[in-house]
Amino acid sequence: MSSDFKDHFSALAATYAQSRPSYQKDLFAWLAAQCAEHELAWDCGTGNGQAAHHLVDKFARVIATDASAAQISEAEPHPRIEYRVAPAERSGLDDAVADIVTVAQALHWFDLDRFYAEARRVLKPGGLVAAWCYGTFRMDDPTIDHALQEFYAETVGPYWPPERRHVEAGYRDLAFPFARIAAPSFSLSADWSLAELAGYLRSWSATGRYVAANGTDPVARLEALLAAPWSDPRRPRRFTWSLALLVGRAQPPHTIQIYDIAMKKGLKSTRALTICKANGRSLELKRIGAIQRDAARWASFLSTWP
Repeated sequence: MSSDFKDHFSALAATYAQSRPSYQKDLFAWLAAQCAEHELAWDCGTGNGQAAHHLVDKFARVIATDASAAQISEAEPHPRIEYRVAPAERSGLDDAVADIVTVAQALHWFDLDRFYAEARRVLKPGGLVAAWCYGTFRMDDPTIDHALQEFYAETVGPYWPPERRHVEAGYRDLAFPFARIAAPSFSLSADWSLAELAGYLRSWSATGRYVAANGTDPVARLEALLAAPWSDPRRPRRFTWSLALLVGRAQPPHTIQIYDIAMKKGLKSTRALTICKANGRSLELKRIGAIQRDAARWASFLSTWP
């Protein structure tokens, strides 16, 4: 995957902000329950902050980053959310500060090796990484559903960026080098009028690429086609998506990484020592300087690591 930022959404930022489905609160409640502390969440590839606004209900502070300034400009402000324009691979966060790193519908755009290294750097020991995506949606009217699947696969199908294949595979084909945590099933749903559905379809990267290539709006034709089976276009119809979710815990850092973090935090005591046990996985912190809180945090986590 290229390290260059592939900007498929800046031109669609306003539509994206208005038209994407909302996440369910139970997803964020479950993620928060997996975290030992709830001081800081990093929402990477935040877009216009949809996931960030759920995270701030569970964490004291959220830093939400996106490489697109246009997307960030559409984000709804919140006193405990700090929005930053930054690529996934160079967040600007300090070392070992985040309790969780989340990536909502964006992991497939990243340079994975560099992003994973960045996530490990900013996470506290034992911190969580969670990435999810949702693919095509379904609804219970077979005529409308068939027309929508045809639009997805045939009308705008040739215009999907190649990374879309990872979403269609539910991220099963992506490397995820963290200690996996089994997650329950989660889903999304939205009750939309015909106009609201059209807004969502226009927020797709493939639709934007179709318009750029052909100079016409394919959604307008689909709206006309759906008018009859929809009956009353103002009537909300339910649409559902299944979430594909990757969750893992950062591996314990090497001894030298612990020492480096201690130094960067200004803990210059010669007592900044660690002992690496023979199996190479379980690390025991003896002491980092005179800061008891940091020492206790490392010792508590590392003593329970398998």
